[in-house]
Amino acid sequence: MSGSGPGDLFLADCPARLVVELIADKWTVVVLAGLGKGPVRHGELIELIGGISRKMLTQTLRRLQAHGLVRRHAYAEVPPRVEYELTPLGATLIEPIHTLTEWARTNGAAVLDALDAHSESAAHSD
Repeated sequence: MSGSGPGDLFLADCPARLVVELIADKWTVVVLAGLGKGPVRHGELIELIGGISRKMLTQTLRRLQAHGLVRRHAYAEVPPRVEYELTPLGATLIEPIHTLTEWARTNGAAVLDALDAHSESAAHSD
């Protein structure tokens, strides 16, 4: 893909598009951020994230593991203990996630104001 242009991101088979789709999933960024401070157990992530079901967390963790962003470590203990942590590749996403989080904090009210204005405008045009 050496001759790729900026519009190639939108091609279905572009690796960058596949990664953007992975990261754009509803829970991916939240789960990655939850793992940003070190290894965490499944139950701890449930408490930390809030609003995510156990099933969805498991699916998200498996998908991130399959894509090389998360590592699962099962300890040979009784009862069994499993921890999840970012791989070195997954850790490279923490800074962009922090940047996005700061943008959201700074601009969140403006986004909600625009949504309210749009909703009011749409209600008056009916």
